[in-house]
Amino acid sequence: MGLTLIEKILANHSDQNSVKPGEIIDITIDVRVARDFGGANVVKNLINNGLELDDPSKTLFTFDCNPTGSDQKYAANQQYCRLYAREQGIKVYDIDAGIGTHLVIDEGIATPGSTVVSTDSHANILGAIGAFGQGMGDRDIAAAWANGKSWFKVPKSIKLTLSGKRPDNIYAKDIVLNLLNEFGANTLLGYSVEIYGEEVDKLTLDERITISSMATEMGAIILLFPPTDDIIKYSEKLSGKKIEKIAADTDANYEKEIELDFSKFQPMMSRPGHPDDVTLLNNVKKTKIDSAFIGSCTNGRYEDMVKTAEILKDRKVAPGVVLKIVPATDILWQRLLDEGIIKIFKNAGALVSNAGCAGCAAGQVGQNGPGEITLSTGNRNFAGKQGKGQVYLGSPAEVAASAVAGYITTPDEIPIKAAEFLPTGNFEKPAIKKSDNVEHPTVLEGKVWLVEKDDIDTDMIFHNRYLTITDIDKMGQYTFDNLEGWEDFSTKAEKDDIVITFKNFGAGSSRQQAVDCFRSLGVQVIIAESFGAIYERNAINAAFPILTYTDISSLELKQRDRIKVDLAKGIITNLENEKSVNIDRFSNVQMEIYKKDGLLG
Repeated sequence: MGLTLIEKILANHSDQNSVKPGEIIDITIDVRVARDFGGANVVKNLINNGLELDDPSKTLFTFDCNPTGSDQKYAANQQYCRLYAREQGIKVYDIDAGIGTHLVIDEGIATPGSTVVSTDSHANILGAIGAFGQGMGDRDIAAAWANGKSWFKVPKSIKLTLSGKRPDNIYAKDIVLNLLNEFGANTLLGYSVEIYGEEVDKLTLDERITISSMATEMGAIILLFPPTDDIIKYSEKLSGKKIEKIAADTDANYEKEIELDFSKFQPMMSRPGHPDDVTLLNNVKKTKIDSAFIGSCTNGRYEDMVKTAEILKDRKVAPGVVLKIVPATDILWQRLLDEGIIKIFKNAGALVSNAGCAGCAAGQVGQNGPGEITLSTGNRNFAGKQGKGQVYLGSPAEVAASAVAGYITTPDEIPIKAAEFLPTGNFEKPAIKKSDNVEHPTVLEGKVWLVEKDDIDTDMIFHNRYLTITDIDKMGQYTFDNLEGWEDFSTKAEKDDIVITFKNFGAGSSRQQAVDCFRSLGVQVIIAESFGAIYERNAINAAFPILTYTDISSLELKQRDRIKVDLAKGIITNLENEKSVNIDRFSNVQMEIYKKDGLLG
């Protein structure tokens, strides 16, 4: 009995001439990749277990999840991996390179018939060139890096034939969405699926990548395309190697053989929440969108960008709609720049980011906010995957057309006048009547925190990684967590506490949170030798008491002494020893704002 395509690849990388479904075998891994997502854990697994690399020349890092380092955790992981790579002689495709699974194809690192593992769940994109690619966890990858091999259970195979003529209006994304509509998220679970057909042989590499990239969303191990002569030549040119064409045996044994009528495929989209919640595009037409995204490992290729440019040329993105475009690799980015395509994108009003994964895994762009409706070319639209909004999935042509229209549509139905946003009524003034003055005490008592440092800036008080927090009740927990020695302040602070510090407190940015975090904790007043100018205004305008002093040494204060502060008279008294000292009192303006409960009171 002959071998299927997946069985032949696995057998060629094992010590066996033949393998069959269900067998567990060790296979040699030709290409071993870790990303910025999981890469640091791979390294830690190696170090903690005293393991060495099997072959650095077959080992790669690809920083594609967050190729801006805009997230501190990603930035830390990337730098940790860089340092390890320098010691071990590992190639790093850094934040300027692009998506790892695309790079290994386009640089000839992976070739038809080869084996590739990555911390990327979409490593099965390699099925586009007839290679075996698999996503793995960090322990698995660490073992592959150390041993050069990994165990696999040989999957059952399905032969899928698309018969009939491909309709003219069907893009690669439509093809895979039709397959998702047919098979759902689990019918192909655990199978290797080989795709055949006369029209399939005509699919370009870019189209094959789009289709293979969504094997994971179907639950399949991989969607494998037998490599054509053109793909073999492409890989030979890039790799500099002679590649033997690999194919399933004519007497291969498949678990199932399925035939679908290609001519009946229709334009499709996925509705928000699940990629497999597929519907006819006509069913969601005219749905108003707030944003659009073109890119990802599914649709970030050259042909995707050219089609996008054809639609955007001499057009503008609809008013109020945000369009983000992210090419898959920097090589492609440079080509688009040279050919004037980037200019078309920018003239249309799109944001064009550096190469990478974009919206996935909270990446560099692509996130949306609560209530936002996004149309995306990505492969996933799980709740929270691309932000807090709702995400539809479609092809680049449909996404570009919809970005111009302002609602979901097709390239042949772009309106002359784009849809407009109407007022929501969400910002009407609340029917609240405030009294002229709020009763605020002008004599305060509490226990003191002596923070004996100059130049405590706003990043030390409330770090910029928390700036998206708008609820004052949630701010207090982050107070001083970036101030050395005071990281646990929020857990120790008590209601009515008073903070005394040195010069230039609140230097730095204009962030209001650096004031409001103390209000959140119940701190009553901050007393310093001087304040940053913006901080001083922010505190006064928020009716948060701040006072300045020249010399309070005579108070003989100790940490957690109980003190009394008279805001109007400018007197501090140490209640532990009854010693008092004069300080600068509230100005008339400060007192007026304080009594009004803030500048806007």
